[in-house]
Amino acid sequence: MAEAGISPVAISRQGPVAIITIDYAPVNALSRPVRRGLVAAMHELGTDHAVSAIVISGGPRRFIAGADLREMDLPPDAPFLPDLIAAIEASPKPVIAAIDGAALGGGLEIALACDLRLGSIRSSLGLPETKLGIIPGAGGTQRLPRLVGITKAIALICEGRIVKAAEAKSLGLLDDVADGDVLEAALAAASTASKRVVSALPIPPIDISAEEAAAKAALKSAKGVPAISEAIRVILACRDGSFVEGQARERAAFLTLRESEEARSLRHLFLAEREAAKIPGLDDVIARAYARCGVIGAGTMGAGIAVSMADAGLYVTVVERDDESATAGLARIRAVYQRQLESGRLTEAAMNERLARFTLTTDWATLAHVDLVIEAAFEVMAVKQDIFRRLDAVAAPGAILATNTSYLDIDAMADVTSRPQDVIGLHFFAPANVMKLLEIVRPARIAPDVLATGVALARKLGKQPVVAGVCDGFIGNRIYAVYRRHAEYLIAEGASPEQIDSALEAYGFAMGVFAVSDMSGLDIGWAMRKRRAATRPAGERYIPIADVLCEAGRFGRKTGAGWYAYDVAGKKSPDPFVAGVIEEYRRDHQIRPRDFTVEEIQRRILAAMVNEGAKVLSEGIAYRASDIDLAFVNGYGFPRLKGGPMWAADRIGLDAILAEVEAAHGVGGEGSEPAPLLVELARSGKTFTAWRKD
Repeated sequence: MAEAGISPVAISRQGPVAIITIDYAPVNALSRPVRRGLVAAMHELGTDHAVSAIVISGGPRRFIAGADLREMDLPPDAPFLPDLIAAIEASPKPVIAAIDGAALGGGLEIALACDLRLGSIRSSLGLPETKLGIIPGAGGTQRLPRLVGITKAIALICEGRIVKAAEAKSLGLLDDVADGDVLEAALAAASTASKRVVSALPIPPIDISAEEAAAKAALKSAKGVPAISEAIRVILACRDGSFVEGQARERAAFLTLRESEEARSLRHLFLAEREAAKIPGLDDVIARAYARCGVIGAGTMGAGIAVSMADAGLYVTVVERDDESATAGLARIRAVYQRQLESGRLTEAAMNERLARFTLTTDWATLAHVDLVIEAAFEVMAVKQDIFRRLDAVAAPGAILATNTSYLDIDAMADVTSRPQDVIGLHFFAPANVMKLLEIVRPARIAPDVLATGVALARKLGKQPVVAGVCDGFIGNRIYAVYRRHAEYLIAEGASPEQIDSALEAYGFAMGVFAVSDMSGLDIGWAMRKRRAATRPAGERYIPIADVLCEAGRFGRKTGAGWYAYDVAGKKSPDPFVAGVIEEYRRDHQIRPRDFTVEEIQRRILAAMVNEGAKVLSEGIAYRASDIDLAFVNGYGFPRLKGGPMWAADRIGLDAILAEVEAAHGVGGEGSEPAPLLVELARSGKTFTAWRKD
């Protein structure tokens, strides 16, 4: 990044061609110093008679990666991006964009204002604003259709898709792709370049039916994001041919969307993703090698983990207990790829290439050659400890020993090895090759480079890393257990499973809590409750309804019945058996059921989550509130448009959350008491978002 007082935008000259170079680490975001420097450069060069053409470059492997999102919640500060783009387009000299990296969002809008766009093979282009709840606000919705047509513009903008150089050229986004140095290619092109103002170009032939089909498809996959319908509206405004009117519609929509709760939530999550990788004490720590990996167990979870690794280009040795299990494990792995092949997401050549990265065996000695091994065995401490003893004996010095446990004490697993510093928790979520969250659990004696390796592996696998401390359930499952318990309290008091699930889905959850339990298997929670029974607080209210369902052999989808009944096609429906069990519990405990509104259910569940989240924060299990938000958005179906539970609580007001928690405490007893941190923040008027543990 440019030093204080030094502009991040510099001008150099090569004969009659001026080169404007942006140097604003790490990605040349369009912060105010960059905008100001670019405007000044355009004004200076526009009146310089010695200059015949201008090249805009972001330097090696870069261009402009988009807006600085941190500025969006600050007061407006000139120069504004539309003014900068107008200055580029109004230049009397041809302007060439030399793109050697990401041209995204406002960066692509700047490129679209240029008269010629050249890219290297490393370049990537896109307008991903709708993923942040907004639309392009500096002409992107109006210039893009003039290059690629309305139909393709709707798809590109509404999907927020980023395209590589070859596709960008085929679409018409790039005029050419340079074989070598893109700056040299731009300088060579400058000698013959002429003005070609994109905003003045006619719209390619309009195909009403294709455009309407693209709009319908975009709306279908919008998932409630208001920006999608607004993007379609302003793109279709191109049909009247007036760029000025279209740009005015675009700018008005952009400014309105930017202030929406949805956009604020999505910006919060975007910045939270950056923060999550900032782990105290790891600034200068180098990760260990992990090119060769091992997985213990090829069940559903183990197979998914192995596929996730192979998809990332890693070689995977999968160890099973016998030949029959190894054969079944390979069949599971093949089935994952076969489904991708049949859906067209994978070619046969790519499938075979990935399958070649697997070795399935029953020989533990093969693990002597791996850099990192993950066990994915049964959630039983004795089983896990036995595996770690065997791994300690066979794994090479310096190899990382990982567990995929969802709840168990990883320190107790590390204790049975001679190298506790090499032990880490890598908690994947099912299906492991699909779900984005990877909870990285740090035992007490973990070496810094082992923790750094966990974060690096998550990025390699395309996962969202969230680092957690050791406790029962870590961040996600600890909070989830509490919110599920309070959902059961609501059932005891008068709500039905389907009412609670419907309320949660209306809030934006992908699935309700009881439908999720049926999908995961009620036996998993049953085993956890039995394990915790000896340490359950005496004053905690316990609802045994789920236990009764399990005792009746109702474990969810896999048995055809759980909280719901399931037909042969897997469709769920309310079950009279469950209603009878609930009614019997209420009768035995002399509970007169009451009605709950949708809003009451939503408030109670959110409050329970937030209260336990406050305890997780104060205990240091999570580094920051936004890590909890990332965990629940990426692993538990919490709606992205709400920003995560802690962010949502801040937006509602912590005083209102505290009042709901106090009411929940009266129902749940010990363990449901208000967290001291929540009380402190609510009384001081502060937020979880701004809080940092000392």
